[in-house]
Amino acid sequence: MATMWAEMFVFIHYAIALAVSVRVLLRPRLEPTVRLSWILVIELVPLVGILAYVLFGEIRMHGADVEHVGNIRSRLSGLWSPSRELVREPPDFAAPLIAANRATTGFGAMAGNRATLLAEDDSAIQDLVAAIDAAQDHVHLLFYIWLDDPSGRLVAQAAMRAARRGVKVRAIIDAFGSRAFSASDSWRGMAAAGAECAVALPLGLPIIGSLVRRMDLRNHRKIVVIDQVVGFTGSRNCADRAFAIKPRFAPWTDILLQIEGPVVRQMQAVFLQDWMSYSGEDLGEMLKTAPPAIAGGDIAQVVATGPDDRQGSLSDCMATMIHAARHRLVITTPYYVPDSSLDSAIRTAARRGVDVTMILPLRNDSLVVQATSEGFYYGLVSAGVKLMLYRPGLLHSKIILADGRMAMIGSANMDRRSFELNYEMNMLFLDRDLIDQLEERQDSYIARSESITIGEIRSWSLWRRLRNNLLALAAPIL
Repeated sequence: MATMWAEMFVFIHYAIALAVSVRVLLRPRLEPTVRLSWILVIELVPLVGILAYVLFGEIRMHGADVEHVGNIRSRLSGLWSPSRELVREPPDFAAPLIAANRATTGFGAMAGNRATLLAEDDSAIQDLVAAIDAAQDHVHLLFYIWLDDPSGRLVAQAAMRAARRGVKVRAIIDAFGSRAFSASDSWRGMAAAGAECAVALPLGLPIIGSLVRRMDLRNHRKIVVIDQVVGFTGSRNCADRAFAIKPRFAPWTDILLQIEGPVVRQMQAVFLQDWMSYSGEDLGEMLKTAPPAIAGGDIAQVVATGPDDRQGSLSDCMATMIHAARHRLVITTPYYVPDSSLDSAIRTAARRGVDVTMILPLRNDSLVVQATSEGFYYGLVSAGVKLMLYRPGLLHSKIILADGRMAMIGSANMDRRSFELNYEMNMLFLDRDLIDQLEERQDSYIARSESITIGEIRSWSLWRRLRNNLLALAAPIL
């Protein structure tokens, strides 16, 4: 009898595994490497493989939610003409990248902007607080991680002061990234002071909820818009560099930009899309006015993506920028788990003579991500990429500089989570002053880094190389 039940269990398991594998084969817009990886996991890892695919294999969202966000996006884009935002012809070297960004996200490139790179230390938060204190009409805040630490409290207190003097304060935090802050006195104090507070993508009941919406979809954006005149964005969350939730990896090294000019309205549009989808409040009329252009200002463009809109991904935009590089390419990212096209673009750039430098953290806060990233090191270094590992703390900045004339910064990492599962916002800048500042900042990262050679990679232990390469094989589904 026991043998009969065991045989029946095996038969049912493989029947379900076959059905799920067929589902993988029939899904549209899936890379062949991703299909193959999932089929191997489903067929070779009993039960766990099937369960993993059911929970994490597809980007499931409530149909009504997708339709709702799509309607909001259409409403907002109808209030101005995003496809005709370009106020002057872009230079030839940037035209393909601008077109790729526009095809992915709908925003054109805007001239007349100015961006300033703020300090690496916690004084950058003081600049943000000063701008909030100067607000006259509204303050819009969106952070993936907002901590109840000294920096987080400074921003919360500035938001409370603004709300008490009649400024409209709207704040969004991610349900997972800021889960502790949502229960803090600072968050409650903001609401008590009159700020309107929303939590993005609430977790709900993990097992039941995951059947209709993936529970690991996250709003990873960092956006501040004040009076639709000045904006702040970058890789920095609303927290101290000491990063209290992961202190052993501190200090966290980030970038934060202060931005002025017409492109701030694009940042506002991204914030409003999120706000309207979470709160139901229609604030589209705010987009009818545009910030004034700055005389002598430069071209900038927002690139915002999310799992509900699959017109393209930030990986496509990054690869286009990398292919456009002719002389020098400097890339900083904390997490490197790329798709095959992006990894190929970087290696190909080095092989065709571009001076390619990549700066990654020596120690990552995720052991799995670090091991997976290390699985790509040999291919990068053997192609001629100068791979630098940042020593002091966790390098969390996300920067791509090409030829000293194009810069892309923002919230997105070079990993599939940012490309497929997260709501992200990056920005393209053709701003000589800003690029000079970013080059200086990246040079400072290099000075605090150590290079890694082919010989050092080959000297890794058998276990380390086996672990890294196995996880690199699984990169398409991580």
